[in-house]
Amino acid sequence: MNISRIRALRGPNLWSRRTAIEAIVTCDEAQRCIDLLPGFEARLRARFPEIGPLQALGQCQGGSVAHVLAAAALALQAQAGCPVSFSRTTQTTEPGVYQVVVEYTEEAVGRFALELAEALCRSALDDTGFDLADALARLRELDEDVRLGPSTGAIVHAAVVRGIPYRRLTDGSLVQFGWGSRQRRIQAAEIDATSAVAEQIAQDKELTKQLLATVGVPVPEGRAVGDLDEAIAAFEALGSPVVVKPRDGNQGKGVSVNVETREHLEAAWAAASEISSDILVERFIPGHDFRALVVGGQLVAAARREPAHVVGDGMHTVRELVDEVNLDPRRGEGHATPLTRIRLDEVALAQLAKQGYDANSIPPRGARVLLRHNANLSTGGTATDVTDDVHPELAARAIEAARAVGLDICGVDVVCENIGRPLEEQGGGIVEVNAAPGLRMHLAPSYGKGRPVGEAIIGTMFGDGDDGRIPVVAVTGTNGKTTTVRLIAHLLAGTGARVGMTNTDGVFVNGQCIDTGDCSGPRSARNVLMHPHVDAAVFETARGGMLREGLGFDRCKVAVVTNIGVGDHLGLNFITTVEDLAVLKRVIVQNVAPDGVAVLNAADPMVAKMAGSCPGSVTFFAVDPQLPLMATHRAKGHRVVYVDGDAIVAAQGDSEQRIALADVAITRRGTIGFQVENAMAAVGAAWALGLDWHAVRAGMRSFVSDARTVPGRFNVFDHRGATVIADYGHNPDAIAALTRAVEAMPASRRFVVISGAGDRRDEDIRRQTEILGAAFDEVILYEDQCQRGRGDGEVVALLRQGLAGATRTARVQEIRGEFAAIDAALAQLEPGDLCLILIDQVGEALAHVASRVALARAAAVPIAA
Repeated sequence: MNISRIRALRGPNLWSRRTAIEAIVTCDEAQRCIDLLPGFEARLRARFPEIGPLQALGQCQGGSVAHVLAAAALALQAQAGCPVSFSRTTQTTEPGVYQVVVEYTEEAVGRFALELAEALCRSALDDTGFDLADALARLRELDEDVRLGPSTGAIVHAAVVRGIPYRRLTDGSLVQFGWGSRQRRIQAAEIDATSAVAEQIAQDKELTKQLLATVGVPVPEGRAVGDLDEAIAAFEALGSPVVVKPRDGNQGKGVSVNVETREHLEAAWAAASEISSDILVERFIPGHDFRALVVGGQLVAAARREPAHVVGDGMHTVRELVDEVNLDPRRGEGHATPLTRIRLDEVALAQLAKQGYDANSIPPRGARVLLRHNANLSTGGTATDVTDDVHPELAARAIEAARAVGLDICGVDVVCENIGRPLEEQGGGIVEVNAAPGLRMHLAPSYGKGRPVGEAIIGTMFGDGDDGRIPVVAVTGTNGKTTTVRLIAHLLAGTGARVGMTNTDGVFVNGQCIDTGDCSGPRSARNVLMHPHVDAAVFETARGGMLREGLGFDRCKVAVVTNIGVGDHLGLNFITTVEDLAVLKRVIVQNVAPDGVAVLNAADPMVAKMAGSCPGSVTFFAVDPQLPLMATHRAKGHRVVYVDGDAIVAAQGDSEQRIALADVAITRRGTIGFQVENAMAAVGAAWALGLDWHAVRAGMRSFVSDARTVPGRFNVFDHRGATVIADYGHNPDAIAALTRAVEAMPASRRFVVISGAGDRRDEDIRRQTEILGAAFDEVILYEDQCQRGRGDGEVVALLRQGLAGATRTARVQEIRGEFAAIDAALAQLEPGDLCLILIDQVGEALAHVASRVALARAAAVPIAA
């Protein structure tokens, strides 16, 4: 067994809407059916009994070793506590080669699970050892390390329930919700609306107390001290007991409470000094430790906190009692679990000593032994939900404290005897106000019910019905994608929207190019959705990106499929037929939002068939409105776009909107058939987006197919009275469409300049010139700058073979180099001729043509006397 390629599919993909690891696995002949491997399944199950049923493959009940690999990788994650349930193994067209797909929730965990699954399979094949317990422990440890903590995770879960998209921006807790100009961000339990000033105030405990006292919130009397002598003076002035704590600490670090003696004060001073040089000494308020959570000006949860402790049974030592408490599965290290394990560290031992114990002492039955002086969950404390018991006046004080500091999300620490009475009645007070408070105690308290605090935080960021999404249009197909994307983006921009666009030419935001190259993949799409100045996005969605990573978004408002044809990299990545290609391109249709629209070419049977996979509604487009599918769709009250005489018509029932073809600039008054189809697709998308029809008509008039607006897509130049067309057409269907357009244009002689991409199939390269040879008088062949795996002269030879099969004989020239071929063609043109240049290096070639045209124009201008 050999794993030759591993990919992370980070968005909806060919196999599933879920994130998944995809691997290419090669099995030797004996491994293609485990039924033929004596003892293999028994050894496998002995090592991993929980692997579950194996997928049958024809007559082979256990499938191949590749099937076992998928089952093991999924089951290992499930046993480690990951919520995964999907895997799939598919045999490719190559014997013994399989595509293995396994769902993951954390990419690093999915990759490691596949690695462990491979080790398990090899162990069963070779009859060697496999330590399942160690493997699961390592997998769990990794999962706990990389997944979101409970606080951030609860907020993310609340967003997902509401359909709000999210993206984790770092390995930590920085998360973006929503897209583009509607995005919001959190860092753990702190939202982007929280000011740095408010956070700084909350970190300064003395300043916080002053602000709270100013607005009438009860706080403990105290003062800041700079050295031990000042601390002693404060202790004597306030009277014991007191609290000693760092002025800018957190999580209870360095805090000592109920300090009653000079010796205890000196120890407390030493502990606080390790955390900060600025120390507070405050009057100790007797009572219970409560945490009130304020979100968006509302108290949404409250808990009573207890310090880490054990209860004696008269038989076991403190150490043994701690070990027993730590067996609780809710306890773990750090913040990944609802509770934290109790540690018998120096702080705990010091606390024990104050009570007359050490770790090996056996406390009497019923004795409550404290292991910490503070009640923080991060140091092993517990929490009891008391939200329903909070007195309204006490809640109002907590809310006022949050407002005084300026925190949108605020953990208010309250000390009092009874949370059900006003603070003033019982001498209680607010002792701290915390930014980015932990949510664990409210989500999964030790006692009582959890509170929907994640939902409250999302609710303060996004109003009712707001899902944080901007309109996303995804466009795919074999031909016409880039032009359609640019036209839809142009129509959106005409409404005043700031549009983000990706295509094979680059990434564009509000008309500015921010990245160059082929940017039709998911990474560029995600970057656009992160951009804070994007109100709508239009993405060219190419096959390569979908295969490499899946989609760059979870769902789209509009999916447009222009057509499905041959020559689009067939034979690569196990996409060997047009039917395979259609299944892949269908992914964007499958991920249309329920209230979204798929705009589909009704004249292409494979595209039309995708309608059954759309969760939303469907708009069909085709030149001929009498196609049975078009007529039926309209009769049912659905939307159709078609051509009627000299106009594009958008119709639903008896309602129609007409756009004159004379006003659709890229169609040259309707004479260029493929541009008419592109325009119809764009009209369908604009309709789905709810654009104003006046804006659509204006946009159609102003969108021209020049080298600046749509480089390499039927760019027309006038050169000494001859018509020159530059286009990036590179597959048989595109060549056929271009040929039909050129044949509709008058010309004395027709020239074509062409090369071929080396990564296409031989038959596709030959077919291009077979089509062109039937329509052109002069053919100039050149070799691409990059032959993509082909030898010198190989592509040109295939192009000549295609010309030999053409229905007419054209004169053929061979030129070395793209620019030399262009110059050779331009030099031969006379007024009334037409030349189609099929360019390879789009930007450079267009600039070269434009420079030659400009030189010719300058030479033709008479010199003034």
